[in-house]
Amino acid sequence: MTALRYIIALALLLPLGILRAQEKETPPEGGTPKDFTLPEKQVISYDNGLTLVMIPYGSIPKASIRFNLKTGNINELEDQVWLADLMADLLEEGSTTRTSRQIADQMAAMGGNLNIGIGTHTGSLSTSVLYEFAPEAIRVMADVLRNPKWPEEEMDRLKSDMKRNLAVQLSRPGNQAFKEFYAALYPDHPYGRVFPTEEMIDSYTVEDIADFYNENLGARRTTIYVAGNFDASAVQAAVEESMGDWREGKEAEYPIATPATSAAIKIIDRPGAPQSTIYYGLPVPDPSNPDYLALDVTNSILGGSFASRITSNIREDKGYTYSPYSSLTSNYKTGIWYEAADVTTEHTGASLQEIKKEIETLQNEPPSQKELDGIINYESGIFVLQNSSPNGIIGQLIFLDTHDLEESFLKDKVKNMHGVTPEKVMEMTRKYIRPEQMTLIVVGDKEKIESQIDQTLEKPLKQ
Repeated sequence: MTALRYIIALALLLPLGILRAQEKETPPEGGTPKDFTLPEKQVISYDNGLTLVMIPYGSIPKASIRFNLKTGNINELEDQVWLADLMADLLEEGSTTRTSRQIADQMAAMGGNLNIGIGTHTGSLSTSVLYEFAPEAIRVMADVLRNPKWPEEEMDRLKSDMKRNLAVQLSRPGNQAFKEFYAALYPDHPYGRVFPTEEMIDSYTVEDIADFYNENLGARRTTIYVAGNFDASAVQAAVEESMGDWREGKEAEYPIATPATSAAIKIIDRPGAPQSTIYYGLPVPDPSNPDYLALDVTNSILGGSFASRITSNIREDKGYTYSPYSSLTSNYKTGIWYEAADVTTEHTGASLQEIKKEIETLQNEPPSQKELDGIINYESGIFVLQNSSPNGIIGQLIFLDTHDLEESFLKDKVKNMHGVTPEKVMEMTRKYIRPEQMTLIVVGDKEKIESQIDQTLEKPLKQ
């Protein structure tokens, strides 16, 4: 009886719901977009080259702390791929004064944990702790950074873990395509050396790690960011006490890459694969280029958002793939645009044809103002939301420092995005997103996809 009453009530309410839905078919106008406001910060420079940046922000009684090290995989030599990662792993094994367990217990007592990692351009030691413990956390982090133990007895285990991770990653077609794509675009640069060999990992010694540490780490490459709630004078005293006399080391130095525009096509054979993994792209400007922001908006229209044209085409309309996307990747003084997708084997050529079609359409016809406004509102909203936390703000400041950008890049970003016109989008597509210059890497069943690719791109495969 209860179920019957529910059904009758629902039936009576449905017409009213439909009517209200019709009344609300047109959503209300959005509010006026607001620029990102960078909080006030205090910057202190020390004689040894160390920099402290303090950013009071928010009301949550926690402080986010990051020791940013301007050293990463970009500083590895040809025979040192992932050596910086192994250095980070060994740093986690404790200092000369604290075991890894003691460090973990101390950080936990402060409401946080210590994270150590290496990226392409930077490394970091980071944590978030209750605000009153920020000075103590800084002292612990400084001890880990300055006084590594380098325990020889942990090397075999860490290298075995690294080789296991390498094997897992290289078993995935996406990583296989990514590896070959970057190797093709950056053949003579660390950007093009994405994965090591097992033999390379086996060759690494504690002495190699210590040498890399001594060569690439020091106060001049280190900035300590503290954001959130904290006692500024106590934080400053802790930094001076624990890091003020650290060795200077070398100035940060990133080797500048000269990317290749070879228009190469390579198939990595994966017999019987039900899907083909595609990486299709070319070099483009980096964030220091005046065209970068307009190119970023253009990327969002093409494939960089869920409402993008390529996604709507080959995912929603054609059903060739589930999760295609394009990326505008920012490297130092160079960038890459690429489209990536896992498509059904029988539609490999057709997918490439549709990607090319969407690019060529945008080269010849500007988007409507309505489409452009929707993309810009989405991207500017995401940008402001991403920077509404202490860690988000720290991340943006590191981005500026890495790419030698002025703060106006952040402060004016929303305004400048809204200044991009449909004609500018068309211009950016013509100028930079050029299929005839793109490198194509496909991992898939070569027997089934080779002729598809050859016919679609109308040029012979370069193996």
